Amino acid sequence: MKSVLLVFALLMSSLAAATGTLTMSHSQGKFSDAEIEATIKAKLAKSKIGKEGFQVHVKDRVATWTGTTSVMQHKGAATRMAKTAGATRVVNNIKISEDSAAKTSGNLTGQPRRVEVK
Repeated sequence: MKSVLLVFALLMSSLAAATGTLTMSHSQGKFSDAEIEATIKAKLAKSKIGKEGFQVHVKDRVATWTGTTSVMQHKGAATRMAKTAGATRVVNNIKISEDSAAKTSGNLTGQPRRVEVK
């Protein structure tokens, strides 16, 4: 029984070390604007979309994104990132570049897509 408790304690301590020390507000699910913004920026730095140069600002637990991208999926990824960081709402003002929007508009018109089968 002691060995099980020891293993559990080691797992918990390694998990805390891997995820970083949580503040009291994190453990209660109440995040300050500064904590949410810092968490989003840390996630952004580790993410592929971090190279896009997006800006994020948090006020009253609402995250607001600005910037442009050529990849439509990056806009959705930014929204999910803010929500998982603790934002209660996300205002996503990221613009999709015209080149990318033109390329994807053909996929969204409801027209059949041409597929080449080898």
